[in-house]
Amino acid sequence: MRKIITALILSLSLLTATTGLASTLATVTNNEIMLEFPETATFRANFTDDVDITSLVLEYGNEQQTCGEVIAKAFPQFTPGKTVKAQWTWEMRQSGSLPPGTTLWWRWRVNDANGKETVSETKTATWLDDVHDWKSLNHGDFLRLHWYQGDQIFAIDLAKAAYNGLQFNETQSGLKTNAPIDIYIYASTDDLKEAILYEPSWTGGQAFPDQDIAILGISESDLDWGRDAIVHELTHVLVGHLTFSCLGDVPTWLNEGLAVYSEGELDTSSQRQLEDAIRDDTLLTIRSLSGSFSEVPDKAYLSYSQSYSITKFLIETYGQDMMTALLLALRDGIKIDDALTQTYGFNIEGLEEAWREAIGAQPRAISAQPTTQPTPTYIPTIVPVSGALLAQQSTPTVIPTSSFNSIPATELPPRRAPPLGLSLVLLGICCVMLLLLGVLILGVAVSRQNSTRGKNG
Repeated sequence: MRKIITALILSLSLLTATTGLASTLATVTNNEIMLEFPETATFRANFTDDVDITSLVLEYGNEQQTCGEVIAKAFPQFTPGKTVKAQWTWEMRQSGSLPPGTTLWWRWRVNDANGKETVSETKTATWLDDVHDWKSLNHGDFLRLHWYQGDQIFAIDLAKAAYNGLQFNETQSGLKTNAPIDIYIYASTDDLKEAILYEPSWTGGQAFPDQDIAILGISESDLDWGRDAIVHELTHVLVGHLTFSCLGDVPTWLNEGLAVYSEGELDTSSQRQLEDAIRDDTLLTIRSLSGSFSEVPDKAYLSYSQSYSITKFLIETYGQDMMTALLLALRDGIKIDDALTQTYGFNIEGLEEAWREAIGAQPRAISAQPTTQPTPTYIPTIVPVSGALLAQQSTPTVIPTSSFNSIPATELPPRRAPPLGLSLVLLGICCVMLLLLGVLILGVAVSRQNSTRGKNG
């Protein structure tokens, strides 16, 4: 019995050794990434195996919030063999720019002629330039500030402003962070513009909630503005983090309203503009502030001030718990009207009426004139062989917004076709005129021919 057990143990040992020998993995060396910030990231590595390597796949991506696992794949060109070199370049101008400080990750999948697959270790790198001498400062468990120009006092000042902003958002707006936020401070807006592709020239700061990153251009002479701006962008990160989903959508007035509210009271100029709009009854409707704000400066500034006032009304009248409930409802995919009704008992129009009454503005005017309807996307009418309509898109009718000495489209008299008799008379006249013209041309031709014959005779 003991001999049998010993034989089994030896057999298993030999089997294990044989299996381990047969499954020798490919070796991956010089596995690295070369960054040309902010345009390209090049992955490269060397591979060796006992048999020919027949397939190489690069799996890569960046760490961020997603609705599911997202793995990008690239298939670099190479010559099969036992020793292989490969590289592939990620072009940011084609895929879209990533924010500074993003964590990139990658790994290689190697397959050989025997069908054996090797997966390399997953490596990471920080997507950031090497032009500036970056320094870092941690403030508490959830703030990491990075800067390269200015002394320690400058960085501590901004870090304190950011920390106070987090505290304000948690106690007043119900927005709480549960992951560290990285803040990158560029020394100027010009430096900031060089770090992000395809950004407008007026960008002074930007939030990237999916990566828990905020970037700003703040010089030492702009500290007053910088303190408010850093809180503003942090709030966008918090809102985006709380409401992240593949279903939800936060209206602009609420997102920007929370960001401005977190900065504190409005500045003197913005407050005066808001008061003038209340007095002159030129306030914008809340529904119009749900999308992108106007590009006209005065309207854009008023949009921010109004959004602040509306958000302040909701928080200070009903409390931060209900604001949190509203944001969670939006995260769950509930439309803003339904989310407001579910949380507060009124929709957007009801909110506007309550808000206007609270700030002493005139009631919302309801126009008696119809408004222009959105033009639908053009869909061509398709007529199949049988002649029946397969799909039909009605032509949109312009609905006037005013009646300045004009007849509405719905009151225009219908066009009538001319009488049949008149049409026949006109046709006959045309035929007679053509006949007379033909006779005249023929007569001229005959006369010229006779004249020519007379001269020849």
